[in-house]
Amino acid sequence: MESSSPSKPTKKKSSSSSKGKTKKSEASGKSRSFRSGLQFPVGRIHRHLKDGRYAARVGAGAPVYLAAVLEYLSAEILELAGNASRDNKKLRIIPRHIQLAIRNDEELNKLLGDVTIASGGVLPNIHVQLLPKKSKKDVESSLSQEV
Repeated sequence: MESSSPSKPTKKKSSSSSKGKTKKSEASGKSRSFRSGLQFPVGRIHRHLKDGRYAARVGAGAPVYLAAVLEYLSAEILELAGNASRDNKKLRIIPRHIQLAIRNDEELNKLLGDVTIASGGVLPNIHVQLLPKKSKKDVESSLSQEV
């Protein structure tokens, strides 16, 4: 006896239900930042490069390279600013620490020479000619204390 309701053939679901996606789009579920091992957003930088009209076309590697450079510079400045904050016995980095970090580093100072940092202040510096002159007694006493 056959049953009155026709049995529907059951479809086996494949382990990778693609729903029309190609294999490339499945692999690109990971962001370009993740694939390149960066923290900075590669996709956002790519969008800004295109929207900024810097060139008619933007290659696929350009935003990755730019994100890597920006991440490196940020990490370098933050590391030096963290050292400056620790030298001043502070737990938080303030603009003064960023200023000290940049101005005490030769290469960063050259790169950011024309940049003004708000609330950064200036490097402590007293010109040699403004310092009090040492008299002969001061020179002799300093020499005798060294020996």
